[in-house]
Amino acid sequence: DLPSGLVYTCREGMNMRLGRLQMLREERGWRQSDMARRLWVGQSTYSGYETGKIQVPVDTLLKLADIYGVSIDYLLGRTDKR
Repeated sequence: DLPSGLVYTCREGMNMRLGRLQMLREERGWRQSDMARRLWVGQSTYSGYETGKIQVPVDTLLKLADIYGVSIDYLLGRTDKR
């Protein structure tokens, strides 16, 4: 597993700060399986998004920002302002 402070590049060329997805999910008391159902993906896929093992597609990134009520820039680590 990668350390949570690292940044990885999605195939679309966007950076996602690892650890933000997990933090946002845990703040709400949700499980990975809860998020997987919301996104219509398997739990292992969502887990891969959180760990950086699976690249997050742009359409999923948009959904994540809407679900968590944060900006895409926040998810990508371009700002600390949610």
